[in-house]
Amino acid sequence: MEHVKRPLTYRQRQALATQQLIMETAQALFLEQGYGITTIEAIAATAGVAVSTVYAIYKNKRSILKAIREAWHLESGQRDIYQQALEETDARRRLALAAHATRRQWQSGASMMLIYESAAAVDAEAAAELKVAEDGRRRFMGAFIQQTTSMLRPGLHPAQASAVYLSLTRPEVYRELVTVAGWSPDTYERWLAEVLTSQLLPDAGADPIPD
Repeated sequence: MEHVKRPLTYRQRQALATQQLIMETAQALFLEQGYGITTIEAIAATAGVAVSTVYAIYKNKRSILKAIREAWHLESGQRDIYQQALEETDARRRLALAAHATRRQWQSGASMMLIYESAAAVDAEAAAELKVAEDGRRRFMGAFIQQTTSMLRPGLHPAQASAVYLSLTRPEVYRELVTVAGWSPDTYERWLAEVLTSQLLPDAGADPIPD
């Protein structure tokens, strides 16, 4: 028997809207004044809800931080784009898709990284979560490059390629070019695709990377 999904009740829709409001309010306050300074009471007051409501939904600030991170992952869709890239047999197109995934990742998540860095400075568990996330990204990108080995410039070791790739796709690069220098996300994506191509693919005119 096919299961029919029932529509949400008014009360359920209200609860989801309140949850979203608290998360977005907390994200804005974390960015504006820092994770350590921001209190649950300040989040509740700014969102216009009771303090008990915030605690009932999220328990603590770290739970809100986790919710922000999960929402970011859903919004960016970067892993799906990387999967599309790995299915692409044209090397330039593969790196163009990787550049698009990176643009999506930091366009929606550059602010989240700032929040996590702020949280890591005052919260040991948040610092541990940030390290796990960074290590996971390093492994994921290393696996992507490993599966792209046959397309790389002759003589370029996968470990060197991974180091180049990780350096060029860091959130600090996105922030410097887009937030500080004023590039559009489209311009950043085109630049990243071009520089990845020149550094990693054969016959692109890049100087060899020293051992």
